[in-house]
Amino acid sequence: MAYSTFLDIFGARPAGSKNLENAIDYMKRLTYHSGIKNVFTENVSVPHWQRIYESVKMIRPRVKDITAIGLGLSVATPRYGITADVIVVRSFEELDEVNNVQGKIVLFNTIFTTYIETVVYRVYSAIKAAQKGAIAVLIRSLTPFSLYTPHTGVLTYKQNVKKIPAAAITIEDADLIQRLYNYGEKITINITMLNTLNKKTSRNTIIDLRGSLEPRKIVIVSGHIDSWDVGQGAIDNGGGMMISWFVPVILNYLNLRPRRTIRSILWTAEEEGLIGGAEYIRRHMNELDNINFVLESDAGTFKPLGLEIAGSKNAKCLIANILKLFSPISKIKLVNNTGSELSLFVNNGIPGASLLNLDDNYFLYHHTNADTLTAQNKYRVIDCAAFWAAISYVIADIPIPVPRH
Repeated sequence: MAYSTFLDIFGARPAGSKNLENAIDYMKRLTYHSGIKNVFTENVSVPHWQRIYESVKMIRPRVKDITAIGLGLSVATPRYGITADVIVVRSFEELDEVNNVQGKIVLFNTIFTTYIETVVYRVYSAIKAAQKGAIAVLIRSLTPFSLYTPHTGVLTYKQNVKKIPAAAITIEDADLIQRLYNYGEKITINITMLNTLNKKTSRNTIIDLRGSLEPRKIVIVSGHIDSWDVGQGAIDNGGGMMISWFVPVILNYLNLRPRRTIRSILWTAEEEGLIGGAEYIRRHMNELDNINFVLESDAGTFKPLGLEIAGSKNAKCLIANILKLFSPISKIKLVNNTGSELSLFVNNGIPGASLLNLDDNYFLYHHTNADTLTAQNKYRVIDCAAFWAAISYVIADIPIPVPRH
């Protein structure tokens, strides 16, 4: 199976890495040998952040190694690390009430609710803590459950705010530090993080199945091929990438040519901030009017349920009616914005949808060493691939375009 072979051969595929570029070459060859010759790549300048060494150790009130993982794009510590006392807070609002943050390490022990609500602590914690004078920041990993597994992910820095190192720790260690803090113990931690950051060239991969009647009109189906540098990038986002690649390949094999062109795009450097998607829009700005609809899969490939839809009321109504053809895979979740690169298109007035699936376990594996092929169910991935191909075909073939207004 191409999916398992892909994951086992290439493993983690961080932006700018040789692994990722080899994986892109592999998908180009696989496409060509699968019968589609119209496959090409477009260069994208990407950050190549590489972790070299990471250690977090509690020194007081007792010596203990804290399992941690640096947040993507974090700055490094000095060579021998940072040693400081810890302040524990549960929210940005709680941090605002603390006065003695200068020179301290801040731990955000924020309980996971939903990803949308909680991810702000990963993205903005380094800014918020630095503005109060902290010299490093730790966050409770973004997951509802842990078997001592830390979760990485990208952060952001702000101009004119000092960049401080940031790492995620396990739920178990976050709770331990919280209890010690509540006891009134003085907690001292050493954080040592060494990493590098430079620019590399990567590529978006574009595969076209030319439309039979309106070839200039396009339905995009997509998923990102890159991953973080842990695990195999199976759930995030090997499955979503592979089922999106599968769409034009299987339709071509079945000699099914929809009215409009189906363009499969394997995005690069999604994890560092939708960089591949942003570069595509920049390059193709004068073609955006020809994009009829955008599909993206970046939330796992578990049991397919339906679609998360973003667009006008008329667009949602049309897609809802199309989904009736796929019962029981016909659940609809209406959102203002949805899914990674898809949001860039929606912000440009193009309707779109992401795969809605039974992703109850997604955030147990997300951005961890546990995101491997073992976490996937082969038959669920196949179900997702079949649905993804069928819904893409129908949307690309219906006589009327998906309305923007």
